[in-house]
Amino acid sequence: MKAAVLHGKHRLTVETVPDATLREPGDAVVRVVAAGICGTDLHGYRGLPGPVQGPRCGHEFVGVVEDAGFDVSTLRPGALVVAPFNFADGTCPTCRTGLYSACASGGMFGVDGDGGQAEAVRVPFADANLVTVPVDRNDERLPSLLALTDTMATGLHAIRTGRVAPGSSVAVLGDGPVGLCAVLAAREAEAGRIILVGRHEDRLRRGEKFGATDTLLAAGTEGVAESVDFVRAATQGIGADVVVECGGSPQAQTTAFALCRDGGVVCVMGAPPMVDVSPVFLRGITLTGGLTPVRAYLPDLVEKVLAGSLNPGSIFDKSVSLDDIESGYEAMNARAATKVLVRP
Repeated sequence: MKAAVLHGKHRLTVETVPDATLREPGDAVVRVVAAGICGTDLHGYRGLPGPVQGPRCGHEFVGVVEDAGFDVSTLRPGALVVAPFNFADGTCPTCRTGLYSACASGGMFGVDGDGGQAEAVRVPFADANLVTVPVDRNDERLPSLLALTDTMATGLHAIRTGRVAPGSSVAVLGDGPVGLCAVLAAREAEAGRIILVGRHEDRLRRGEKFGATDTLLAAGTEGVAESVDFVRAATQGIGADVVVECGGSPQAQTTAFALCRDGGVVCVMGAPPMVDVSPVFLRGITLTGGLTPVRAYLPDLVEKVLAGSLNPGSIFDKSVSLDDIESGYEAMNARAATKVLVRP
């Protein structure tokens, strides 16, 4: 079968690799219908530190069950399924609390197992991870279902851990796919003010369609001060109740604390905290966020997509074939695409 293989910085190829096969009785083999390129993949493509270093790539995929082990009881060949980007055993004490992302037996596709940017994927603990969707592979909602595997669930995780309440103010730092989905999730939570701060005019406009009430194009050395002034002006001078940080840089994390009101919540979603977190102690700010337990959110998100009340699929603004996947990486690297959908 074909799969994307990362050999090093800006060295991505599509190669023939051994077919995905069952190894354990709880495994399933999923034939990929659509995969996504994530900012985490792009980080590895740029040769930067992070979980994605190759050789296999991709952790976002939707597909059709091709085969299942004899211990798999909830899945049948031919079923369309959505997979979380991080798999878990579903039975350990941590999983039973809903924190699938911290499962000691789990991992991440493309890092601890087959990559999703391939023709097929072996899925461990298939019953615990795969969610069946009663649609076919040509359904127009496929991009929205693919968005649930990581990006939309991550945006929702920020809003849920931030305890966003109806009428509250939310500032989202970063206009990438996660930031846009955080805006969408904040709208679903009935936030009263949703402020999106980013660096791309077209993405800010998309954020407005997703529910942002205020947007700010902020870049360069003056961007931080401008962001603080803008958010405070929009929140009667006190700062946002909840700040969602999606940039993953020390500057973005420091800015997030500056935008937050005393006693508010900062959700760090871009990377683990890399800055002084003394505001947690000195200003009563709650620090939350972290790696998303996607599987905990999938059933509800799938139901909303099928009902037509949630449509995050427009975050994909470019589609490529698996054979041409490097062009998708390059488009995202050059900021010519927000997020790329890959079809094997």
